[in-house]
Amino acid sequence: MAGPRVRFAPSPTGYFHVGSARTALYNWLFARRSRGTFILRIEDTDEARNAPEWVDGILSAMAWLGLDWDEGPYFQSDNAAHHRQAAERLHAAGLAYYCDCTRDQVQDRTKARGVPGYDGYCAGRGLGPGPGRALRFRVPDEGQIVVDDVVRGKVTFEKASIEDFVILKSDGQPLFHLANVVDDIDMRVSHVIRAEEHLPNTPKAIMLWSALCDREPPVFAHLPVLVNERRQKLSKRRDPVAVEGYRDQGFLAEAMRNYLVLLGWSPMDREVLSLDEMVVEFRLEDVNNSPAFFDVTKLRHFNGEYIRAMPTARFVDACQPWLEKGPWPAERYDPDAFVRMAPLVQERVTVLGEVPDWVDFLFLDRPVTDPSAWERVSGAAGAADILRQASAGLATCPWDAGSIRTVIEEAGAAAGLKLAKAQAPVRVAVTGRTVGPPLFESIEVLGRDRTRSRLEEALSRLGAEPDR
Repeated sequence: MAGPRVRFAPSPTGYFHVGSARTALYNWLFARRSRGTFILRIEDTDEARNAPEWVDGILSAMAWLGLDWDEGPYFQSDNAAHHRQAAERLHAAGLAYYCDCTRDQVQDRTKARGVPGYDGYCAGRGLGPGPGRALRFRVPDEGQIVVDDVVRGKVTFEKASIEDFVILKSDGQPLFHLANVVDDIDMRVSHVIRAEEHLPNTPKAIMLWSALCDREPPVFAHLPVLVNERRQKLSKRRDPVAVEGYRDQGFLAEAMRNYLVLLGWSPMDREVLSLDEMVVEFRLEDVNNSPAFFDVTKLRHFNGEYIRAMPTARFVDACQPWLEKGPWPAERYDPDAFVRMAPLVQERVTVLGEVPDWVDFLFLDRPVTDPSAWERVSGAAGAADILRQASAGLATCPWDAGSIRTVIEEAGAAAGLKLAKAQAPVRVAVTGRTVGPPLFESIEVLGRDRTRSRLEEALSRLGAEPDR
């Protein structure tokens, strides 16, 4: 027997949402674990909101996450003729009827009845297709539909609570419910794994499937909603949800993938998982139905752990796109200097996009000085004496991190300060910031002449003369 067939069916109407990425990942893992087929279908029937760049965004984000597809990408719009044929079959079988009610008429009758939803006004009028007429599916007045959901258990819907819903708009355009089901039938989809927000649509899908196909409807699994720190559903307008945005900041694909898989599912004994381990251990039945908190702080922590676990050579390669856009003239970038600094930076950054700020002092004529950092130096007791003595000592000492440390430690001692306090003005003078990679190693890479030049420039700024 052929394995399960699942589909991921995003709409190209905006950036690739982290919730969509989680859905794609769960579909992919289910397919890979069960030796099934993972189908990519682009649901592009919303012509007013679709755009080619959003399609490209979906494809590139999925490729970045390593979620390769076995079939597709198919485009729902290419199957529009079959959608309309299915609608005509339903009408011919008496399972759908045409309706010419306007929105205002439906709303007026709703107000008069005090009951929401369409009232079936046109069900017995025998209207045929024509301008201004939509096609509605005829929902039975009695009975129940039970959705045996893998994640949520048995969910029961009363048919009487479901209005006769539109499947073809008055302009002949198929609506989501019909197009979705027809495509699933045509593609022989066996499992529908999708977001929780689609659960209320599922009884409509089951009724359409049963009316159009003699095969059993697919197995459904509705994934828990993703929420922010206020336990509100993630919103494109309010929350940072674009996968492309995280990629551009320098999050690693493997870290993002690992974090996403834990939003609703996790193994018993650990959180850090390789993709192969996910495939082996993931079970759809183990996905819980509670809202999952998309915690950007935890994601950054995850990413930092993955960065620190990288071989240094790979870290150097991964940083190149951000280093190529660094705030320094291209000719000033020294790849050998970065290689020397890389292990120190790797231990401290959480995303690759932070790397330029940690090494810019190496490749700029003058460091970008943080005003608040300089204010702390200019107001610190003994700062000028420390800078003066450090410059003098660094003129002749052996050029290695240990010797540099000794010089600065002695300069601090002469001013009555311990090393932690003594190195602060030196760091700001050399790097422009109060926080950065280890100072003595940074000075070693920067070089004697450039280091002393910056110390003397800082002394001049303080109105003090260097010790010649």
